[in-house]
Amino acid sequence: MSKVITPAALLTAFQSTKKVDLIDVRTPAEFHELRVSFAENIPLDRLDPVKLKLARADHAQGPIYVICRSGARSAQAVAKLKDVGFDAYNVTGGTLACDKAGFPMVHGPKTISLERQVRIAAGSLVLTGVLLGIFVHPYFLGLAGFVGAGLVFAGVTDFCGMAILLGRMPWNQVASTASNQTCAARH
Repeated sequence: MSKVITPAALLTAFQSTKKVDLIDVRTPAEFHELRVSFAENIPLDRLDPVKLKLARADHAQGPIYVICRSGARSAQAVAKLKDVGFDAYNVTGGTLACDKAGFPMVHGPKTISLERQVRIAAGSLVLTGVLLGIFVHPYFLGLAGFVGAGLVFAGVTDFCGMAILLGRMPWNQVASTASNQTCAARH
């Protein structure tokens, strides 16, 4: 079980110190749509806790706070960070809860969230498998079964290979900017 912090408690910590290490583990496109102004984007699939620990060794000794949209990806990131000795906290409620709590936010162009992309892709594959199974050959029903099994696996393990694959697609990437730098690059 990972440690958690509420958006209100995190906001209080930020207002008192103006220095909080907040990592947003969503895709770059999601990050640029809506983000906490002082968050750093390190997508979950690119998070290297050992490299981050080495980059922070000289100066930052406080806790690291991790955020995503709903909490699933940030919980995975917190587990990875704890494995190498970080004092890491999952921000409950994600980015939307931080927006409601009054955090300084940056709004960018709209994008489709990774969770919606997974639902669209999985639904499309199931529908395609069923239609091909009915009209072409029953073996295509295996596609629908495979996707269904993948969704069950994702629900049980909280690991979704389709989300990782979609997160790497070109439409989920953005050009590197100053607000999209990692902790290692900034420190």
